Amino acid sequence: MQTPTLLVLAAGMGSRYGGIKQIEGFGPSGETILEYSIYDAIRAGFGRIVFIVREDIKDAVNAIVEPGLKGRVVYDFAIQNGERFVPAEYRNPSRTKPWGTGHAVLCASDVIDGPFAVINADDFYGPEAFRNMADFLSQNTDPNQHAMVGYALGNVLSDHGTVSRGVCEVDADGYLTGINERLKVGRSNGRIVFRDGDTEHELSAEDSVSMNFWGFKPSYFGITQKLFEDFLATNAGSTSAEFFIPIGVQHIIDNNIGSITVLKGGSTWFGVTYPEDKPVVQDSLNRLLDSGVYPRSLWA
Repeated sequence: MQTPTLLVLAAGMGSRYGGIKQIEGFGPSGETILEYSIYDAIRAGFGRIVFIVREDIKDAVNAIVEPGLKGRVVYDFAIQNGERFVPAEYRNPSRTKPWGTGHAVLCASDVIDGPFAVINADDFYGPEAFRNMADFLSQNTDPNQHAMVGYALGNVLSDHGTVSRGVCEVDADGYLTGINERLKVGRSNGRIVFRDGDTEHELSAEDSVSMNFWGFKPSYFGITQKLFEDFLATNAGSTSAEFFIPIGVQHIIDNNIGSITVLKGGSTWFGVTYPEDKPVVQDSLNRLLDSGVYPRSLWA
């Protein structure tokens, strides 16, 4: 059995939320969503945590996580910026935005040498998701078999506006065959719909969606580095284009060089997209605390 690493994506800014939501407190003692994910990861069997951050928020993130992690689990930081893994001829000094989640994972390739999971710092995934992913990564030794946690679409919407969601195609054996990015997904007159221009299209509440909880073997790094360089050859001059994790995932599927098992995430997910989501998250956490899923003081 292999002990997996958890890679936490914490370099992005919450533009719609209006601040650095990754380091805002939501729990009764000021715990961040990130801390609950780390707590779940440790008790699920993850043996190491790596945080992808920008240099300017590294100290702030460390100040939050050190009290809980010190002495409990090994952790480290990797920096995402506009130069790491970007060949000199493709560097764009006018670009301030990170190159996306796929590039963020690549920025951790020099500090991870075993199976690892990837999560967003500002999404709450629930204990079941971490248990299922830890079991997969620790027991499955095939270097070309990867995983994704899937959630039912009806459980991952905001009540305060539309969201973007990656709606998954899953075959009869439970393998991912494709992801369709749907924009402006929300509830409308008792239905779940997304908009394509002026047209509404209905989706099922049971559709499996990706919330950016992935499990990879180290072979993914080589695949994504080549794809990122190809991406830069076309997009180096852009200040907004992003290289996302699903680009590498779809490449694996399309070229039959591996598989992506879709794992169950359970019914508990919540995230913060809009400021109005904060009390909803706090109420959800309080219900979990009241039912004994988490202690009132997380690291006591």
